Amino acid sequence: MAYIYTGQLRGIRTEDPQSPTVPFMSLSSDGTIDQWKSIRIVSTCSLDIYKFPFDTQKCNLTFGPYVHRVQDIAVVPKSNSSTVTQSSQENYAKSEWILEKVDVLSNNISAEEKEWSQVTYQITIRRVPILYVINLIVPAGFLVLVDVASMFIPMEGGERLGFKITVVLGFSVLLLILNDLLPNSEVTPILGVFCVVCLVIMIISIVDSIFISYMLHLSAVRPDVPQWLKIWVLKHLAFILRIDTAEVTESNAAGVRNMNKATSVVGKEADIQNRRCLQKEHDSAEIKLLKKVLLELLMIRRHMIMSKREEEAKSEWHMVAFILDRFILICYLLTVSIILITVLIVWAF
Repeated sequence: MAYIYTGQLRGIRTEDPQSPTVPFMSLSSDGTIDQWKSIRIVSTCSLDIYKFPFDTQKCNLTFGPYVHRVQDIAVVPKSNSSTVTQSSQENYAKSEWILEKVDVLSNNISAEEKEWSQVTYQITIRRVPILYVINLIVPAGFLVLVDVASMFIPMEGGERLGFKITVVLGFSVLLLILNDLLPNSEVTPILGVFCVVCLVIMIISIVDSIFISYMLHLSAVRPDVPQWLKIWVLKHLAFILRIDTAEVTESNAAGVRNMNKATSVVGKEADIQNRRCLQKEHDSAEIKLLKKVLLELLMIRRHMIMSKREEEAKSEWHMVAFILDRFILICYLLTVSIILITVLIVWAF
């Protein structure tokens, strides 16, 4: 009785021109005939890159007869899993992947009350992540950290906006590198989700910087803060963020009242002095000069009071901008922390 080891290779193809031909057969005294043939196999494996670059893949090589049923041909493995794993690891070339183990499974498949014999070699490989950690994960983390630190750049100048745009451009380059490194797969890696979320938050922070610059511009054009901004930002949002705005509001209100009184007093004094100058035409030249100097000093005082009033009004705009900026910063930190913890949990388990 002769046992013939033959079969079908599923999901793979062979390269016969590169496979050597062995024209010998082994004949045993019990009638067993063995024929060996080396075959070079090129296989494709569907990858699950959700945990990229800390992913582990399992690829199956299934051998079995296509026509003959189990009653005609029985396909059995020559070696067990431990032997195949040891032999494969000794001959495995070091590359991007580490061969962890090879499981040998022997079973029968049934269809329409018929059975076929098959042997499955389940190959488990693990990716070496150090290349992606150095070239992708670490730079992305540093860029996110730098973008968070840029939120503390003073709002008055335009340095923050230009700096943030530069960081976003650098992060976009990392996304292009990530797109080139990832293989084609239906599964989106968690690292890609993290990078996209960080990019969205960076863009939102840029919009926030533009809006704050516009509010600071309004402080010079429109000194008075709208009432709805005072209610929603200086009152409600400041209370949520635990930012004390009572002193600024009270000081601004008191300053406005005092400046209004001072302005009216200065205005009255200037009018009185003007009338006196017109009434006393017979005064000497020295007295007239002193009265003109006094009038000019009163006008200068009035101008300084008006300038101080505008500066006090601008402080409310600065407080509104500061509260909104800190609100965006807190949302930024919470979002990045949540997605980072999620990524670490996925990679760990």
